[in-house]
Amino acid sequence: MLYAIVTDDVPGSLPKRATARAAHMERMSEMQSAGRLVISGPCPAIDSPDPGPAGFSGSIIIGEFESLEAAQAWIDADPYVAAGVWSKVTVRPFRKGFPK
Repeated sequence: MLYAIVTDDVPGSLPKRATARAAHMERMSEMQSAGRLVISGPCPAIDSPDPGPAGFSGSIIIGEFESLEAAQAWIDADPYVAAGVWSKVTVRPFRKGFPK
């Protein structure tokens, strides 16, 4: 089943993101290679694809997991969690509507 993981960044998260980015991206690449990643990415803090020093307000990940508990356990082990990048993480079931 698909699950949506929506996160909110702590204020001033950019340095924390930079520290943990390589390890976070490695996990995302592993998920993609396993064919379980639908889409993921950060949400710019300003209306720009490159927010520069404004940084990011959070992230969205949609992926396939065995259960809600498995999705929660996976995100709990993310390097961004360990680095304190996110102030809030929400995991919920997701059903794809479009594109078909």
